[in-house]
Amino acid sequence: MEFLSEYGLFLAKAVTVVIAILVVINGMVAASSRRTAKDKDHLDIRHLNRLYDNLRCTLQAAILPKKEFKHVVKRLKKQHKAEQAEAKARKVFVLNFHGDIRASAVSALREEITAILMVGSAQDEVIVRLESVGGLVHAYGLAASQLARLRERKINLTVAVDKVAASGGYMMACVADRIIAAPFAVVGSIGVVSQMPNFNRLLKKHDVDFELYTAGEFKRTLTMFGENTDKARHKFQEELEDAHRLFKDFIKTYRPGLDLERVATGEHWYGTQALELQLIDALRTSDDYLLEVSQDAALFEVSYAGKKTFLHKLSAWMMAGFARQAFDL
Repeated sequence: MEFLSEYGLFLAKAVTVVIAILVVINGMVAASSRRTAKDKDHLDIRHLNRLYDNLRCTLQAAILPKKEFKHVVKRLKKQHKAEQAEAKARKVFVLNFHGDIRASAVSALREEITAILMVGSAQDEVIVRLESVGGLVHAYGLAASQLARLRERKINLTVAVDKVAASGGYMMACVADRIIAAPFAVVGSIGVVSQMPNFNRLLKKHDVDFELYTAGEFKRTLTMFGENTDKARHKFQEELEDAHRLFKDFIKTYRPGLDLERVATGEHWYGTQALELQLIDALRTSDDYLLEVSQDAALFEVSYAGKKTFLHKLSAWMMAGFARQAFDL
């Protein structure tokens, strides 16, 4: 009997452990499935009109008498039914662009704009909430070209700057039909900069030779480890000036009324000053503008989420460290 009792206790413990292991494995599999589904490329859509209605209802529920609030809810339900029966003809698509030095968000921006172009029309509008201090010339050139696709299809484009759209960020903003900015938003910085350290004297001090071979006189101008020459410095400055000239020509194409001699000095201005210089068209926050537009248009916030592998994240981190060696807007 004692043996049977001990055996039964052992069996119960074994069964408990097995069940626990199965539960853990099941949980891991489920989490992995959810993560895999989440990591897949997909387009997220948020109906901002409903968001605003929910915000309003939440506040009204707290401040209105219960009876009066019920009437508000009934009116809102009738309004929703009417909207479903006859959808608002004008659609407004809202995009968010948070730029880093490599304009990494352009990979999502191109997909978002492609999706909009497939359903949008000339009566619609795209609002881009833009925040960027600029970065690599070619990266922000591509980002600006993506916004230009909307202009080419005659879809009205508004760029809203709440915090900063400087240098490459302003290159993107100037493509818009209309630029609005908060009073203290930073705008402008129409210039080009590049910087790098030089360790040549340090290497010489420690008797370290550095050899660089190129084919083509100006394949490499300034280097981090070689001994730079005045000729190389002069050529490098010429390349900076060329990039600046292209930058100014691009802005002139979309905002011909600007006094480029005044604003293309690399300086930045706050919203109120930018309005005087015609760098922007109106002083306004994106929140205020979206709330007004929601009265007669259907607002859809569009965001594209792409799968990011560990190697992709590591590469982005490493590239950010070396990016300052190239020309930056």
